[in-house]
Amino acid sequence: MPESILIGDYVHSPAASGLDTTGYAKIGDFELSDFLTRWEALHDDALQVLPERIHPTARIHPTAIIGEDSIIGPGVRVHEFSTVRKRSVLAAGVSVGFGCEVTHSFVGENTVLGHQVGIGHSIIGTEAHLSANLVIAAISLWNYDMRVPVKEIVLHGTGDEPPYRCPTPRFGGLIGDHVQTGSMITLGPGIAVGRHSVIAASVCMGSSIVPAASAVRSASPGVTIEPRRT
Repeated sequence: MPESILIGDYVHSPAASGLDTTGYAKIGDFELSDFLTRWEALHDDALQVLPERIHPTARIHPTAIIGEDSIIGPGVRVHEFSTVRKRSVLAAGVSVGFGCEVTHSFVGENTVLGHQVGIGHSIIGTEAHLSANLVIAAISLWNYDMRVPVKEIVLHGTGDEPPYRCPTPRFGGLIGDHVQTGSMITLGPGIAVGRHSVIAASVCMGSSIVPAASAVRSASPGVTIEPRRT
């Protein structure tokens, strides 16, 4: 397990989203735990300096709900009955399908969220494609009261090395650029998926690090992770 996780090893910083005056312009330079610690303050600063919170070229369906503290970039599409809230950022060209919920998450440029996708406290890379009925959970089930979580999120390796600790009880996942998923998937809390990986339908996994260019499939028991075939 690495002692540090650099976001830029998974996710490119936005290039065309009008975020160049904000901390999000250099999200790839952050170490993950440092970013999680500073995220709320960084977002509040971004709200202060951006000339417009919702870009005029964004297309938001009348039934969608956009939180007053969320940032919506150019060319974004948010479809029917979706919610984007709690300091979320949708970078340029993001498409959010029918009935999604995006909570306190950063979604990178030109990423597609299929129908009924739920993402919490997560960082998603550029040009990822997350298919229908996917959930990235952000809170451990093993809290005494999940309404007031206190259990720190950790990512475990395959060996006996110490886990990577996130300084928060709320973290879903770090999903790399160009990641593709099937449907009916549950990830997190606490997962990092490397660039160009694919996750097959029905996978359920958390507290893990998936190397770049991997293929993840459901197995009995658990899952298998192997190099992606090109």
